[in-house]
Amino acid sequence: MRILTPLPGLTALAVALAACAGTPSPEGGYMARTEKLSADCEARGGILSPTGDQSGRPETDNVCKIVGGASRLPPPH
Repeated sequence: MRILTPLPGLTALAVALAACAGTPSPEGGYMARTEKLSADCEARGGILSPTGDQSGRPETDNVCKIVGGASRLPPPH
């Protein structure tokens, strides 16, 4: 009777996961990109708000809502 061990499969899986975990994303992490978007949005007088999407891209998952002062109407006299 032969006993099969899952060791080779588990070893390959562990190596693959370690390779992915150790690779930083080239543009920074999701949180770093979201913080940059938030800072840019606040500089324009807005608030970063979620769209409800979960694409993994903060540029798609959030929208900058401009609050106050964004009117095209001339100021009242």
